[in-house]
Amino acid sequence: MKNIQQLFKIAETSMQNAYAPYSKFRVGAAVLADNQKIYGGCNTENISYPCGTCAEAGAIAAMVADGGRIIKQILIVSDGKSMITPCGACLQRIKEFSDVNTEIILTDADRKFHHYHISDLLPQAFKEF
Repeated sequence: MKNIQQLFKIAETSMQNAYAPYSKFRVGAAVLADNQKIYGGCNTENISYPCGTCAEAGAIAAMVADGGRIIKQILIVSDGKSMITPCGACLQRIKEFSDVNTEIILTDADRKFHHYHISDLLPQAFKEF
């Protein structure tokens, strides 16, 4: 798998490019897909709140648009003062494109990496009918 530092660099660059004029809370995400490509995403707000897009959703959409289907790793970073976790909707998005080995890497204010699997963060996810 690609180096976590590569994911971090793309997520942080994406975060720097976030469009967050209302909340002033920037988030970046980087997805390593099953095609071995890395996709970045950032949050994009809209004055018609809550019509914005989360960083994770943007990165996952870029992956899908390019033909990727499985998230191998996803790293999420913010400019907040504590560790960021994906919102409920993004956890479900991550679950949709995960397998049992998908690694979710969250960062804190000190840029330490915290490693999880989707079952750690969303233990009762929606499943197929």
